[in-house]
Amino acid sequence: MADDGAIARLITELLKELGEDVQREGLDKTPERVEKALRYFTSGYEKDVKEVLNDAMFVEHYDEMVIVKDIDFASLCEHHLLPFIGKCHVAYMPNRKIVGLSKIPRLVEMYSRRLQVQERLTTQIANTLNEALQPRGVAVVTEAIHLCMLMRGVEKQNSKAITSAMLGAFRDRPETRAEFMELIKSSRGLQI
Repeated sequence: MADDGAIARLITELLKELGEDVQREGLDKTPERVEKALRYFTSGYEKDVKEVLNDAMFVEHYDEMVIVKDIDFASLCEHHLLPFIGKCHVAYMPNRKIVGLSKIPRLVEMYSRRLQVQERLTTQIANTLNEALQPRGVAVVTEAIHLCMLMRGVEKQNSKAITSAMLGAFRDRPETRAEFMELIKSSRGLQI
């Protein structure tokens, strides 16, 4: 089990090294708040695929594309411990097995709540669905804004990173990939 308070003590030392007065009112509870936030931001390490998918796979004779798009996510870049925030679009083409739709965002959440790079996040989601469902194909596209690019280094405010992982039919059949890309870029929302 993690040492509760260990991160707070380290943050106190970090603040001192930065020249801050850790006793001043504004920083009084900051180390504890940072510890709580970091434990939340990295809570994906405490979950595994079986727990997330939770036996929510079913036999169904459906073989067309299933897409869950615009899944919001936030993660911490492992290089600077700064957030990257974006959307994930996931599709698969069943081969007699489907998964409960809510499990796809939960899978994105599990992997994004770890220290990450966007490329790995994208492939982890795709590979996990591919292994669990053994579908005819899986496609994952993530698009994100990285605070490490906005706040430091190149400081480019409008840059966005896009990564993709295409497996099976999405890799082998250009028309399948094109259909997926067209469907995720359509901005027509549901009118309820």
